[in-house]
Amino acid sequence: MKLKHMYRGPAVVLACLLAMVSPAVMAGTEAEAQLSLTHSGVGYFAIAMFVLAYLMVMMEEKLHIRKSKPVIVAAGLIWGVIGFIYTQHGMPHIAETAFKDDLLEYAELFLFLLAAMTYINAMEERRLFDALRAWMVGKGFTLRQVFWITGFLAFFISPIADNLTTALLMCAVVMKMAGDDKRFITVACINIVVGANAGGAFSPFGDITTLMVWQKGVVQFTQFFDLFIPSLVNFVVPAAIMSFFISNHGSSAMVEKVHMKPGARRVVALFLFTICLAVCAHSFMGMPPVLGMMTGLGLLQCFGFYLRRNFSKAVARIRQEAENEHDEKRLANVGELVPFDVFSRIARAEWDTLLFFYGVIMCVGGLGFIGYLASVSEAMYGHWNPTYANVAIGVLSSVVDNIPVMFAVLTMNPDMSTGQWLLVTMTAGVGGSLLSIGSAAGVALMGQARGIYTFGSHLRWTPVIALGYIASILVHLLLNHSLF
Repeated sequence: MKLKHMYRGPAVVLACLLAMVSPAVMAGTEAEAQLSLTHSGVGYFAIAMFVLAYLMVMMEEKLHIRKSKPVIVAAGLIWGVIGFIYTQHGMPHIAETAFKDDLLEYAELFLFLLAAMTYINAMEERRLFDALRAWMVGKGFTLRQVFWITGFLAFFISPIADNLTTALLMCAVVMKMAGDDKRFITVACINIVVGANAGGAFSPFGDITTLMVWQKGVVQFTQFFDLFIPSLVNFVVPAAIMSFFISNHGSSAMVEKVHMKPGARRVVALFLFTICLAVCAHSFMGMPPVLGMMTGLGLLQCFGFYLRRNFSKAVARIRQEAENEHDEKRLANVGELVPFDVFSRIARAEWDTLLFFYGVIMCVGGLGFIGYLASVSEAMYGHWNPTYANVAIGVLSSVVDNIPVMFAVLTMNPDMSTGQWLLVTMTAGVGGSLLSIGSAAGVALMGQARGIYTFGSHLRWTPVIALGYIASILVHLLLNHSLF
């Protein structure tokens, strides 16, 4: 008896939704390719679920709930209702095919990112980033020099490593060297966020949005580099203004010596080779870039096997070097060394982020299948100038994460020139810098520099960041006018 009542609730909800479907939908037959659900209870329910889930994502820190959870549930509810309605009309295969198409897009993105994250984690485990941070601290730079160096490193590292990892690394350097100077930490963090987002805009590997655009095939790999100068302008303009508000005294940070673990440089070389494999797979073989990335992940696994086989020799060599240098601290740490395990690096991938992408892509895909994205595309790209629409997309990405925004644009697939596709790629990437919540880098740094770099402190510099945003658009329109 209890079992019957357990299943009665969902059935009643679905029945009510079905009852609210517009007459046009109820009149549908199997001959129809797709039902019209935009002005129906099903459509309104889907929008409500997505908005509710995204509000929970934006309130992640206050609710203490991982961002992947609400969007995954929302995706399940949206596609579940769609599947129920299409099954009632005898067309379950249409909804199933649409779901599988979106799932395939996510699978390619998931495996690509998993390989990239594993390489980044491997470099971190080999202490490559610790060594870079120690080198910067040891050089005795002034705070103004640190401001520019961390900003430029964020700009040039993020095209290879993702902007989130780059921002976290540079923030660690800033906090190490700043000491108690909270004003410097705030301005430097803003500079890092702007630099990382701008650097990620001119490379398929720099941001999830550029990766999606490249995988979709609307922009070729080499064409992204046309955004280099506009992206550089986006970073330099606000950085130049902010630098005048930084004192030029030296840092009081303590110098520390960091030794990279065996194979650190070879892991970097393998990562660069893996990127080349991904580019070649897409450009010369006509295969998805994920083929090259997964092949590179296999090479990292093979190299991990080599490191494990030679672990004893490596430990003996390190112990000998420590004894020769009379480095007691390093000698004491030799016993803590463990063999390299590539699967432990895979386990440390940002699983919450990877599952968040699943929820977002499936939610937006469901809304697109219902017909809402076509309506938005018609409203924006049918009645507006494409340039204005793409600039607005960038502003929107400062409030709503740029991943669902860009996926929505790709799903709309408006008829645009290469110059316009490059424009929306750039604005979606750098527009997130306008607010601290507009990008993964900004959100992560608010957690790393908690109480110092905040939403409010970033907001005070938004007009300056907006100058860079406008300047980068104008430079792109001027330099790349032949692509429009």
